[in-house]
Amino acid sequence: MLDSYIARYGRRLYGLCLHLCRSVTDAEDLYQDTWLRALAHLHRYDPAQPFEPWLTRICLNRYRDLLRRRKRSPVADPFASTEEKDLLLSQTPAPEAEDLSYVRQAVDGLPEKLRQAVILFYFHQLDLRQTARALGVPKGTVKSRLSRARNQLKEVLRRDDALPF
Repeated sequence: MLDSYIARYGRRLYGLCLHLCRSVTDAEDLYQDTWLRALAHLHRYDPAQPFEPWLTRICLNRYRDLLRRRKRSPVADPFASTEEKDLLLSQTPAPEAEDLSYVRQAVDGLPEKLRQAVILFYFHQLDLRQTARALGVPKGTVKSRLSRARNQLKEVLRRDDALPF
């Protein structure tokens, strides 16, 4: 049974993991951890509800756990410098077209709550209700986060140095 879910939703889940983690290694760990958690709690899934938002919520919760663990860790950032981190990120294949990398960088610069809303709504094309359910917040909160994110992105992308041309 889980095989059919993996075949149907695995690719989109992996894309979400890549967007959230910004690291292939971390994304692969999050992807596997999400499926393990889904398998362990499959008995709690209500078949009357769509599966993908349920799975997305598990993924986001596992990602938040990862962020909390990293915050508590004495070594918060494993990179010696931002240049080292930027080099690794530049070598990681991006799912978007390369000419939109400046948009991806702007989205990556958003506060985490805004970034998650943008990724789910725009990159993974969940509607407001599904995004709200995945984030565990009211629909109005998603709307306000998206609005704040758009305003911040407009400001960042308006600057001449952020645009590639």
